[in-house]
Amino acid sequence: MTSRRSHGDVTPFLTQADNTEEEGARDQETQSSDEEEEERKDHGKETHLLTGISYKRSVVIVIILFYINLLNYMDRFTVAGVLPDIKKAFNISDSNSGLVQTVFICSYMFLAPVFGYLGDRYNRKLIMCVGISFWSLVTLLSSFVSNQYFWLFLITRGLVGVGEASYSTIAPTIIADLFLADQRTRMLSFFYFATPVGCGLGYIVGSEMTSAAGDWHWALRVTPGLGLLAMLLLIFVAEEPPRGALERKTDRPLTNTSWSSDMTALLKNPSFILSTFGFTTVAFVTGALALWGPTYLMRSRMVIYKSKPCEGGICNYDDSMIFGGITCITGILGVLTGVEISKRYRKTNPRADPLVCAVGMISSAPFLFLSLAFADTSLVATYVFIFIGETLLSLNWALVADILLYVVIPTRRSTAEALQIVMSHLLGDAGSPYLIGVISDQIQKGKPASFLIQMRSLEYALMICAFVGVIGGGFFLATALFIEKDRKKAELFSQGLLPADETDAERIVVPKRGRSTKVPVSSVLI
Repeated sequence: MTSRRSHGDVTPFLTQADNTEEEGARDQETQSSDEEEEERKDHGKETHLLTGISYKRSVVIVIILFYINLLNYMDRFTVAGVLPDIKKAFNISDSNSGLVQTVFICSYMFLAPVFGYLGDRYNRKLIMCVGISFWSLVTLLSSFVSNQYFWLFLITRGLVGVGEASYSTIAPTIIADLFLADQRTRMLSFFYFATPVGCGLGYIVGSEMTSAAGDWHWALRVTPGLGLLAMLLLIFVAEEPPRGALERKTDRPLTNTSWSSDMTALLKNPSFILSTFGFTTVAFVTGALALWGPTYLMRSRMVIYKSKPCEGGICNYDDSMIFGGITCITGILGVLTGVEISKRYRKTNPRADPLVCAVGMISSAPFLFLSLAFADTSLVATYVFIFIGETLLSLNWALVADILLYVVIPTRRSTAEALQIVMSHLLGDAGSPYLIGVISDQIQKGKPASFLIQMRSLEYALMICAFVGVIGGGFFLATALFIEKDRKKAELFSQGLLPADETDAERIVVPKRGRSTKVPVSSVLI
């Protein structure tokens, strides 16, 4: 061991004297790529031995989960893409328009803990199949609701959250059971590409279907058919990996603790709680922008160019198309950039993940503010600032998921996913679209109706997002203070060196007068 360590310390210094900097960099790059290839092969063998699933099959499973996640966000933001037509059809105010998203998020949020509990204990593949079938059916039914029954449309949108809750709490935990370390981060980053890409496709598909069919109801009839395909892929292609087998280096099943013990442990996990609050601010900002962004840009165009896009039938959805395209590109760019920066920075600082998230959130705030400030003078400048702001905002998508998976033990991950969903939606995007709508209505109250007033009211309401983003950066900075300790505890449990019940972690069993008893570790002299 000593000779290996000294060799590793001396080699870079000795070789530097005999080689140029370019040769050294090239050799290091070649060595790094060779190491990555060797790591991938070793990981594939280990995965097959412990889970019974080959590396190629594991990748296919991730692709299927990506496809389902894509449909999830497509369906969620199809409504946002055609919101002006929905508002006009049901003759509702801005605040009631915000309710369409809020009702969906509320049902999704409150049912997430139920599916989190089930996902930690029962067959995850079966749970997802049932959820996706229900979600597809309800989405299709919502497209047949008459314009006289806005309350019924709200109920159907709420029921869509049932199916999505069954999937979102479980899918990341399956990826965690198929991959480790950098492989896991890469697969999670690919999986979370579906978030921005799905959002963007939702705007694009919704607006294009509405324009082609001349009826916004057809926008809601695209994802149900694709959902049926997703269910078939899950049934016949995907496999259920054993929980935590890769981390424990054994295929023996893990023992679950009670739900109350799980919740207590999660609430005492500062890295999980603080990163969840940070992600809550992300949900607040993205939820508000996702629903109101295209509508605000449409109102800005009306002010600058004096156009009337919604007169004479279907609205003009050019801004929805552009906003959707920007969301797709910035999402991919942001996730890739965030993962790559964190991967490189992690070599010198183990707190890289929360620090990258913090920088992304804080630096996005001024660009989002400028995008609103320039909306009444230059749409080009507005789109540029939105592009930069959304890219920075997207840095944390894969990193937050990775943080959860490595600071929480395998038997609590679905419950942790569910709790994070509840907190982030309850305080985030469940209320932000409705809140923005209410503020906009209050600003308009008592003022003469005009395109300028409609744009200004929404502009002032959306400015809240910039300030919330800065608060989110503070939560991620606080996460960095605890991340190393909490990650180490989770690793020790996964290796069987620490019990799941933290009360037992500080005690050991020693004989006392022929009986077993628990005493503090500090009282035992070794």
